[in-house]
Order: sequence, then C-alpha cells, then structure tokens
Amino acid sequence: MGKLKTKRGVAKRFKLSKKGKVRYSAGGKSHLATCKNAKRKRSLRKRKSMEGKKEAKFIKSMLPYG
Repeated sequence: MGKLKTKRGVAKRFKLSKKGKVRYSAGGKSHLATCKNAKRKRSLRKRKSMEGKKEAKFIKSMLPYG
C-alpha cells in the first residue's frame, strides 16, 4: 500500500496530543479585541481539546501520521 496523504488544512489547524486527543486553537482572537474582556482573551489563548468523539475520529482520519 502506498503512502497516505495528510489534509494540509487540517494539519495546520489541529494537532494530536501524546494521548491521542485532538487539540486546536480557539478562533475569534485575531481582531476586535478591545470589546472582549481580559478573561475572555486569556481563555482564547489556551488550546482546546475536541469533545465530540465522532468529530475527533473524523479529524484523525485526515491526519494519518499524527
């Protein structure tokens, strides 16, 4: 069997943790930051993990090599 191709758009947006969880950065922090309070901006800095098992499985299928 040949090599599997990675979906490049997914590879740029999602990373797999060591335990295999799908991690991603939250959207909505690139502009209009003055109307967002400090607590909200701080929470947007952190990486989120994907909660839905079905969606995580779909993302993992597009990242064959992690």
